[in-house]
Amino acid sequence: MIAFEPVADALGAEVRGVDLGRDLDGDEIAVLDAALVEHQVLFFRGQAITPAQQLAFARRFGPTQIHPAYPHVDGLPDVAILESTAAKPSKIEKWHTDMTFRPCPPLGTVLHARIVPAGVGDTEWMSLGAAYDALPDDVRRAIDGRRAEHSFEYGFRESLAEPGGRERLAEALAANPPVTHPAVRRHPVSGRKVLFVNCLFTTRLVDIGEHESRELLDYLFRHCEREEFRCRMRWGPNDIAFWDNRQTQHRPVNDFGAAHRKHHRVTIDGDTPV
Repeated sequence: MIAFEPVADALGAEVRGVDLGRDLDGDEIAVLDAALVEHQVLFFRGQAITPAQQLAFARRFGPTQIHPAYPHVDGLPDVAILESTAAKPSKIEKWHTDMTFRPCPPLGTVLHARIVPAGVGDTEWMSLGAAYDALPDDVRRAIDGRRAEHSFEYGFRESLAEPGGRERLAEALAANPPVTHPAVRRHPVSGRKVLFVNCLFTTRLVDIGEHESRELLDYLFRHCEREEFRCRMRWGPNDIAFWDNRQTQHRPVNDFGAAHRKHHRVTIDGDTPV
């Protein structure tokens, strides 16, 4: 029997009674799908599965996609490799919702720990629904109905600035011009209002002055980072996190220095435009 143990007030639950190495039946997938909406991020401990099995599990929730900027597992282009080494340390450490630079951002992500340094390299998630609910009324009035611009170029500016970076990412850059999304969206399943801006990809609020846009976005970014909206995962070998990208942000805690850290990531296509 599948059971869920919440890990924080705002979001997050550990899942018991599931072996992701086997083919789950339709009822089990439906239970996990509903739990994903309710808990926003699900944690599965000690799942010694192959990249192909990870991909098969993710595809039970929708078609998967190829990330334009990351390498992938040989023969499985939908399984991206997120790896940090002493020679090539991780650059992304800001809070973000994945790939909001796309017209239809992902539904969710399945992340599998392959190499994890002991005691460091946690990941945090935040609930964008809880963050919206806690906004003062005047701020809600200022952002409800407003749109925000999201940019691949802005989010990957450090990689683009590397020697050869623009050449390496030229195709991705051309395929992903800036897009706009509502600053507040409704979750397509629950109907809950959630903030939909993030400091990695969101460049501005449209149709207002630059100064007002910057001031309001900076306020929203600080507001979202409050501890009461968060949960945190300490990774162990073969642990899996599955999060609802439509209503969360996340960030790696880059406290592992030169240690080797490696995850496999599968991204599930968005189920609806924002």
